[in-house]
Amino acid sequence: MPDAATNFWAHETAIIDAGASIGPGTRVWHWVHVCAGARIGANCVLGQNVYVGNRVVIGNNVRIQNNVSVYDEVTLEDDVFCGPGMVFTNVVNPRAAVSRKDEYQATLVRRGATIGANATVVCGHVIGRHAFIGAGAVVTRDVPDHALVAGNPARRIGWMCRCGEKLPAQSGAAACAGCGARYEMHGETCGPAA
Repeated sequence: MPDAATNFWAHETAIIDAGASIGPGTRVWHWVHVCAGARIGANCVLGQNVYVGNRVVIGNNVRIQNNVSVYDEVTLEDDVFCGPGMVFTNVVNPRAAVSRKDEYQATLVRRGATIGANATVVCGHVIGRHAFIGAGAVVTRDVPDHALVAGNPARRIGWMCRCGEKLPAQSGAAACAGCGARYEMHGETCGPAA
């Protein structure tokens, strides 16, 4: 049951540092740590053993599954899904003996994107709106809106509808078999048909 003063629910084992902002309807599960500077929107779910850093912004209706660390400089827009065990990095070339805190690079995950289980997102990139990162993929460059990517390094293997269905064509025009939405694809871009 949510605390009346906060309007979000947190499991008794969760650690929420003073100063963190968590929106109404959000659920924070077992052994989660939310740092003081984190900003989390409404109606989110943070699964077991999630870590949220100080300089992190999470939009509304975001789902972060178990065992995900969202490090400083990551922004997740509304409706993002982070699969279990996926990884964000914040430094390109980490070394234990060299401090790189002044070299953190921002990662932006745009609205409605999905990141599959055990995928890795190398910092400094943008994942486009409604993009779909396959399980285990390693993202080393920007991902266009609606792109379906897989592999190591991640490569585009198709296009996705905003409803989560794979579009039947690689180029030209296509209609989603799931919801009927129409799209136009040209080169490395895909968007709703005009």
